[in-house]
Amino acid sequence: MKASAHDSAVLHVRGEARYTDDIPLPANTLHAAFGVSPVAHGQLRSMDLGAVRAAPGVVAVLTAADIPGANNYGGIVADDPILALDTVTHVGQPLFLVAAVSRMAARRAALKANLDIQEHPALLDIRSALAAESFVMPSKRLARGDPDGELKRAPRRLSGAVSMGGQDHFYLEGQVAVALPQEDGAMLVHSSTQHPSEVQHMVAHALGIASHAVTVTCRRMGGGFGGKESQPALLAAAAAVMARHTGRPVKLRLDRDADMISTGKRHDFLADYDVGFDDDGRIRALKVMLASRCGHSADLSGPVNDRAVCHLDNAYYLEHVEIVSHRCRTHTVSNTAFRGFGGPQGMMVIEHILDDMARSLERDPLEVRRVNLYGIGERNVTPYGQTVEDNLLPDLIDQLQRDSDYASRRGEIAAWNAQQPVIRRGLALTPVKFGISFTNTAFNQAGALIQIYRDGTVLLNHGGTEMGQGLHTKVVAVVARELGVPLTAVRITATDTSKVPNTSATAASSGSDLNGMAAQAAARTLRERLVEFVRERDGIDLGAGDFAEGWVQLGAASIPFGELVEQAYQARIPLSATGFYRTPKIHWDMNRLQGRPFFYFAFGAAVVEVAVDLLTGESRLLAVDILHDVGSSLNPAMDIGQIEGGFLQGVGWLTSEELCWNADGALMTHAPSTYKIPTASDWPETARVRLFGRPNGEATIYRSKAVGEPPLMLAIAALHAIRDAVASTPAGAGRPRLMAPATPEAVLWATT
Repeated sequence: MKASAHDSAVLHVRGEARYTDDIPLPANTLHAAFGVSPVAHGQLRSMDLGAVRAAPGVVAVLTAADIPGANNYGGIVADDPILALDTVTHVGQPLFLVAAVSRMAARRAALKANLDIQEHPALLDIRSALAAESFVMPSKRLARGDPDGELKRAPRRLSGAVSMGGQDHFYLEGQVAVALPQEDGAMLVHSSTQHPSEVQHMVAHALGIASHAVTVTCRRMGGGFGGKESQPALLAAAAAVMARHTGRPVKLRLDRDADMISTGKRHDFLADYDVGFDDDGRIRALKVMLASRCGHSADLSGPVNDRAVCHLDNAYYLEHVEIVSHRCRTHTVSNTAFRGFGGPQGMMVIEHILDDMARSLERDPLEVRRVNLYGIGERNVTPYGQTVEDNLLPDLIDQLQRDSDYASRRGEIAAWNAQQPVIRRGLALTPVKFGISFTNTAFNQAGALIQIYRDGTVLLNHGGTEMGQGLHTKVVAVVARELGVPLTAVRITATDTSKVPNTSATAASSGSDLNGMAAQAAARTLRERLVEFVRERDGIDLGAGDFAEGWVQLGAASIPFGELVEQAYQARIPLSATGFYRTPKIHWDMNRLQGRPFFYFAFGAAVVEVAVDLLTGESRLLAVDILHDVGSSLNPAMDIGQIEGGFLQGVGWLTSEELCWNADGALMTHAPSTYKIPTASDWPETARVRLFGRPNGEATIYRSKAVGEPPLMLAIAALHAIRDAVASTPAGAGRPRLMAPATPEAVLWATT
């Protein structure tokens, strides 16, 4: 399909795109703010809220006792209270809710509480949680073959540890919800969320009413990246409870500091490994202890860690392997979904291991990576039992290696480093194999609603959400193509639980796959009705129908699409249809970690060259070459944009975005002044991003592939390019002591 502009591009440029915070509010709207815990762990003995209630502009103050239904917004495990009852488990945990006539009045009032909290010892890091056997859910083990025996028999053996930090979503639009009471006890909620149906259910539970009495709507988000999958339910439920209590509309929006302190992040991970391999660098056996900091509650940590386990192999065949996964409970904010959903962390582990192996063998890490790639026959089955079909990586890597002139640049960089005492360069090529589908099989379904009006224009609604990635634009293009009308004839409306029910989160890179197919099904139903109408009326068999460029071919003649629609209306033909899609072939035993969790794999690879200043520890991207597999692209311009954005977001995670907590469990990096995301100046001067362009082997929408999450893992090449530069120094020779994020401080530590 052809590239087309984002459906809201003009509105974005003009500043007219309406987000949840921009929705005009009724005159009697209240503004809410949380009062939060200043300690990480303790017994909440009492709260004196008299000064809060007496503060200027305050209308109401609520505690956990005032919630009419369930005091919980945890979607998988009911362990996430909306407002803490008697125990506090992280700094920034909501304790009470204030509603006032303005947002500033509510925020000021919330600071006036007199809290009596008896502090308890807090677990703040992964190692401490492991030592205390503190877990949010049971650990899991995935094993194949005889890893213990093969480790003993392996010609070479290495052991070590890998660690990587978390990452804040840093969406441009923070968490926000608006709750408006409706007649007969119903509630309308505008929520900036990737998962309207979960917000609907959590609001209904908190209010103690049925789901059909709650409508949740979201036209667009100013970024999500996973941070608006489970977390928005907290704000929506709290706003709805306050709206029910006061009988007035309530808006709850977190500012940047509060958002960063009180909402979850990407899980930080560590891994201890023991690997056996031969002189060619082929892995004979691997044992990994994989642990993550989940925070104080389960949230989405179960599936995040499952996906980390399933992606630890990345592109490599592991015949004898054992992975033990621990989901650690700490007294920190509950970590949550983030672009890649555990996959990047799992991939980081195996790429680090392969890099260490290569350096112990004094070989180019690319050689070791290539010898371990999935192949054919017995070497194409993952540890969890899925066959890697249609493996594009050998051809893709060959093409990228040639096009990027990898071999020559490797020699040039070695010569440069031999002469330069201060600025060292590094180069790395790393691959990506990323599974596409939710590991919770039930989530792999979607619905859509299409209505055709008498003038031939089309209104579309589907269960996916728009967070800037262009999902709506792609689905509009699918409907326009199926009905043979121009893009301007199709209008998309806000995601709305009253139009398409029981939707899955827009996550797992599945938005276009699921909602595109559902919309296609609805459009084809309508087209078939029109074709059948003509056949019955005129006796003309149109076959599948020739619908193109706003016209419909009727035998030897053709008429405008709108004319045919008007004729169908006059004949009382229904011009509204729903569509439904469920992903085929997948099956998954989440307890045994066996099955086919993914419909297909998306592939890619990146070559990154960096410069590292040994005096300051600063690193800079010099050049990046990316070749990425998106199947038959639904929109090449948007897909390239997603690849570029995902890559740079991954670079931020691995090089500059560092989350720091103090000894009391308080997040110290909670604003742009202390938390550094990449900017336009971090983009390399030389960047070549290309699409591989081979159609998907599976029957996806027009044989396309997902592109939301896989590109983030391309950034692993940036970290390994920095490791390559560090390895050229005397202190970094052998196995560099560099983990992620590779901040200037970390680089200096690794090179001195």
